[in-house]
Amino acid sequence: MLMLAFIVVLSACGSSNGNSKENAASNSAGVKITLLNSKGEIQTQLEDAAKAFHEDNPDITLEIQAVPNGGSPFERASTLYASGNPPTMIMLDTGDVEKFKDRVLDLSGEKWNADTVANATDLTTFDGKNYAFPLAVEGYGFIYNKAVLDKAVGGTFDPATINTTDSLEKLFQQIEASGSKALVVSPMDWSLGAHYLPLAYAGQNKDMAEVNKFVDGLRAGTVQLGDNAVFNGLMDTFDVMMKYNIDQASPLAGVYERGPELLGKGEVGIWFMGNWAWPQINSFDTANGAYGFLPVPVSNNPTDYGNQEISSAVSKRIVIDKEKSTPEQQAAAKKFLEWIVYQDKGQDFLVNKASIIPAFKNITLPAADPLGKSLQDYIAIDRSEQSMSVLPADHWSILGASMQKYLSKAGDRALLVKEIEEYWKTAK
Repeated sequence: MLMLAFIVVLSACGSSNGNSKENAASNSAGVKITLLNSKGEIQTQLEDAAKAFHEDNPDITLEIQAVPNGGSPFERASTLYASGNPPTMIMLDTGDVEKFKDRVLDLSGEKWNADTVANATDLTTFDGKNYAFPLAVEGYGFIYNKAVLDKAVGGTFDPATINTTDSLEKLFQQIEASGSKALVVSPMDWSLGAHYLPLAYAGQNKDMAEVNKFVDGLRAGTVQLGDNAVFNGLMDTFDVMMKYNIDQASPLAGVYERGPELLGKGEVGIWFMGNWAWPQINSFDTANGAYGFLPVPVSNNPTDYGNQEISSAVSKRIVIDKEKSTPEQQAAAKKFLEWIVYQDKGQDFLVNKASIIPAFKNITLPAADPLGKSLQDYIAIDRSEQSMSVLPADHWSILGASMQKYLSKAGDRALLVKEIEEYWKTAK
């Protein structure tokens, strides 16, 4: 989150979050620390990891708190700081780390920095200091159910055949002719505003410096988005998605939970989402785990950048509070992060239990799920497009709402362009 799916029940946190010195001093069993989890689909897995960590470290108790359903980790963390009650650790989206850098620890001296994958800490390093632990590499695109697609093409589906908008529409037609619906378009603002629309930015160029120039042009009002080929190509693909959406009669009624059920049961062949969704898809799986990613085409020229690439980046980061947490709590939090990277139980939690692609070279466990494996395959052959990890905090809510208007045909492309351009001129 990239961002992600917030299917959570707010965990019972009790009246104490264990961050005050009084709480630490009164905890005869040792030190108590807390982690605010903004990756809702792994709430249960994190709670189990906290128990396993406690078994290895009986003097440390870790409580997992949850960002409320559909909420922003930035907003939740800000509220907790305002109340004087921040968690020991906070799981943030990449773009939010800088906003908290004066309130969290410099983690540059931690051992795991030397074991991160290339560029994993670049976006959380300021003035030479890294302030965040890179938790997960995530990616997104069109997730496909291979059993449905094999039936649709009358043989073995080859994902390499989908590299243009026209080839994607042909596949949609084949799926529908075979008896399933082509796809479901999930209408959540975070999916449309934090994942789909940013493909128009990242797809401008493989060189992120050029992408940043493009965004600077949006801010300056010098980019004419309505004339931009990548943006228009991406929205042409979105038009095709709308045409074949199983929910086209009521396009804003769908909820996140509907997507994995429709895809897993084979009622649709394709769902635009990320690898974080595997635990939910798996619970409905009728394809014996045969799923993978297709890129989101932006043109009808197969060689255009983006037509064969999957968007991926380090999405979630963990920071450690330094305002309210005691030195003992800070040390315990650091120990938990080291446990994830270097202990067998921690690595097992990350890869096998939480289906996370690690951001650490020393963790050599293969991806435990088909979506993680598919993503790793794209990365291995240099078919990955850098996700837009640093966007303004309100981008997904404001422009997600603009995308929802377009999806429901309450506004046309000209209005969408106008709202995107106006947003960027005043974006923080």
